[in-house]
Amino acid sequence: MEIIDANWVQRGSCRTSDPDALFVDGAGQNRAKAVCTGCPVRTECLAYALDQRIEHGVWGGMTDRERRALLRRRPTVESWDNLLRRARAEHTEHTAGGRRGLPLAG
Repeated sequence: MEIIDANWVQRGSCRTSDPDALFVDGAGQNRAKAVCTGCPVRTECLAYALDQRIEHGVWGGMTDRERRALLRRRPTVESWDNLLRRARAEHTEHTAGGRRGLPLAG
């Protein structure tokens, strides 16, 4: 069993926000999702909410409705934490690899 790094919570962009502002309906959800934009632990937050099947609030930039839809589309995923970490690593590797061959300006 993989040990989840719980310290990500302390690095979240929402740590200084009113917690109630992340558990709203309607247009308030867009404001809550905006808090997640650029958050350094957005992936960990989303993975936690998906793996724990958290039913309320905005987590990792997704509303409860968006998370439920994602869970329905991908019912065979056993660990969202593993899946999202692998996807982030592959994206980072691909992005960095694409830049290596570019000539420097100047």
